[in-house]
Amino acid sequence: MDQPSVPSQSGRNAAGQQRPAISIRGLTKTYASGFQALAGIDLDIHAGEIFALLGPNGAGKTTLISIVCGIVNATAGTVLANGHDTVADYRAARSEIGLVPQELSTDAFETVLATVSFSRGLFGKPANRGHIEKVLRDLSLWDKRDSKIITLSGGMKRRVMIAKALAHEPRILFLDEPSAGVDVELRRDMWAMVRGRCPR
Repeated sequence: MDQPSVPSQSGRNAAGQQRPAISIRGLTKTYASGFQALAGIDLDIHAGEIFALLGPNGAGKTTLISIVCGIVNATAGTVLANGHDTVADYRAARSEIGLVPQELSTDAFETVLATVSFSRGLFGKPANRGHIEKVLRDLSLWDKRDSKIITLSGGMKRRVMIAKALAHEPRILFLDEPSAGVDVELRRDMWAMVRGRCPR
């Protein structure tokens, strides 16, 4: 099996070529029932791109995202995240990725600041109060930092999920059904935040 290219801060591989942020080759997923969710997907997404997966329910969008993020195993194919193989080099690949899932899943009795800070620690990153504060301020959550998750509105809980995904400073961000159940203000703020994090 070919070795993945060694990632560098410049975003280029060992040959000096610009490498994709996400590189997918021959990705297939067939479930035990025989249902084929993905069939031979080839896809490159480059740094700075905002890329949307569109399709009806059951088209395989969440399955694709879940495989890239290491949540679901592929039947065949390879995925590289900034040059890291998501199977052979799982930890390094996963640290490159932030995921905002469809479901609002977090500790209801934890505070906003604690749960976002904890998410950073899960990736082995040292505490960085300044970064966490910036993320919370960008998402209009700083004033809610000491509030328990259970007391927040649905829109605020969605903001917390985004903050958790950004806590470890990933270079790749996935938002699964990002506009589902969110108000116009959050939708505007969310896309402004995403655009603001794209390399110029």
